[in-house]
Amino acid sequence: MTRARSCGTFGIEGKSFSFRSPDGPPKKRGSAVDAIDLKILSLLQNDATLSIASIGERVGLSQTPCWKRIQRLEADGVIDRRVAVLDPVKLGLGLTVFVSIETADHSSEWLERFADTVAAMPEVLEFYRMAGDVDYMLRVVVADMQAYDEFYKRLIASAPLKNVTSRFAMEKVKSTTALPLPQATGRRVPALALVGE
Repeated sequence: MTRARSCGTFGIEGKSFSFRSPDGPPKKRGSAVDAIDLKILSLLQNDATLSIASIGERVGLSQTPCWKRIQRLEADGVIDRRVAVLDPVKLGLGLTVFVSIETADHSSEWLERFADTVAAMPEVLEFYRMAGDVDYMLRVVVADMQAYDEFYKRLIASAPLKNVTSRFAMEKVKSTTALPLPQATGRRVPALALVGE
């Protein structure tokens, strides 16, 4: 009887991953991410201060193999970095603004210059090139309306822009840095091997 082999793809932080059941051949060569790695990632993305011993105990590994897995995940770029998540309100940065931008220039040269300019603005936490009725979307965090007005003036002076629309957040309903890994969403993870491109 021939056993069925399952495979598919999904993305994490800009990387594309292929997964397969243990009896299926990998689609591409690369460092594998298995179900234990996913458990480690789930723990770390919720609390990066956990000790290696604590993580190992929760995933069923001793300290040395657990530490080696974390080192590999960092070396492969699956773990991009480990940081402290700060409370913006307690630091006097209580105003969040979503800024949509339209431009008449869609050349790669213009985008490179604009991206370099925006990347140097500390108020911009996220910057996306969009599909749809706007070209770019920024998430901006500032102290108050006056601080945003100063940012806005710098933004529109930095490059010729067709239209800039600001939408102010009234209340933060949900905010998380945790990605929806398969085990966290309730999807079955049958000893997956996720092979990075």
